[in-house]
Amino acid sequence: MRFFKLPDLGEGLPEAEIVRWHVKAGDTVAVDQLLVEVETAKAVVEVPSPHAGEIVALFGGEGDIIHTGEPLLEFAVPDSGANADSGTVVGELKQATQSDSSDSFIIGAAASSRQALHGHASPAIRAMAHSMGVALEQIKGSGPDGSITAHDVENASKTQETHGEAESLRGARRTMAKTMEHSHANVVPVTLFDDADIHDWPAGTDISMRLVSAIIAATKVSPALNGWFYGDTMTRRLRQSVDIGMAVDTEEGLFVPVLRDANHRTNADLRQGLDRLRQDVLNRSIPPGEMQGATITLSNFGTIAGRYANPIVVPPQIAILGAGVVRDEVVARHQQIAIRKILPLSLTFDHRAATGGEAARFLKALIENLQQGAERKNQ
Repeated sequence: MRFFKLPDLGEGLPEAEIVRWHVKAGDTVAVDQLLVEVETAKAVVEVPSPHAGEIVALFGGEGDIIHTGEPLLEFAVPDSGANADSGTVVGELKQATQSDSSDSFIIGAAASSRQALHGHASPAIRAMAHSMGVALEQIKGSGPDGSITAHDVENASKTQETHGEAESLRGARRTMAKTMEHSHANVVPVTLFDDADIHDWPAGTDISMRLVSAIIAATKVSPALNGWFYGDTMTRRLRQSVDIGMAVDTEEGLFVPVLRDANHRTNADLRQGLDRLRQDVLNRSIPPGEMQGATITLSNFGTIAGRYANPIVVPPQIAILGAGVVRDEVVARHQQIAIRKILPLSLTFDHRAATGGEAARFLKALIENLQQGAERKNQ
């Protein structure tokens, strides 16, 4: 018998959610045959079989979260070395043998079984929760060492009856929640607000590309906002390449693919690249590597609604720019009253890594670039 553990799916992703099994217990599979589809924070990934043999058991059902290194399934395979693990597109496959502990075996089960392994609930409490239709993974135990008590289960059942069943965050939404929590604990944010008068833009101007162009211009004036800051070592790494994270809203959650080397590419190339990234996000086929390494982020939330915001900096990045809804506004211009198109801007930066002056100079340069009217020339 061998256990096949969830392999490293790339970029150090710690967990994945089971989307769909393509096999069942009792099936005989060949090497590289598709076993299961799992969803990470970045994409849906197909996991092939590292062995030829019979499948004895599956650990976890659709919707269960499995951590890297935990068993996905159990094989019955010959003892010869002919079926040793082989590398695949999903990374190095870790092989578990009969020498693995029973704990390692149980950890591969569904989320409720993993909690039981850690002693959060006794068998009686688990049975009680099952009979009442309460998910233990959604309960914070009030007993000794965080164990779940009968009172906890009863309270959860009453809450569920009154307000409906709670929804566990999965996939991209789960990762987004963790990322926001990490940012809240590790960034010292300050947000500057201002407006850009874009009334003189030519008709049909590509707003996203103009914002990208303005970010590039602003990083030349104030490079302190383009790079990474490491709070644990109090070091920063400013970058010559401007790699812009482009926030993409989907029904599954927020994705931020990276438009790389933007300062050395033409507008046409950048637009094609952005369209491709967005389509890959919507198809959930974007490689994990395309979602990491941004040196600054753009959130163009104004395509939906909202004037100003306090966008969240995701470490180790130093800054994020938010662009709100373009509006017509009555302004004073050349000592006359005029109606002009105004673009609201919100710049959040980590004040540990950049000064207020550096951020203000960045925003000033960005606004001046946007108010020039003409688009950046193709290089």
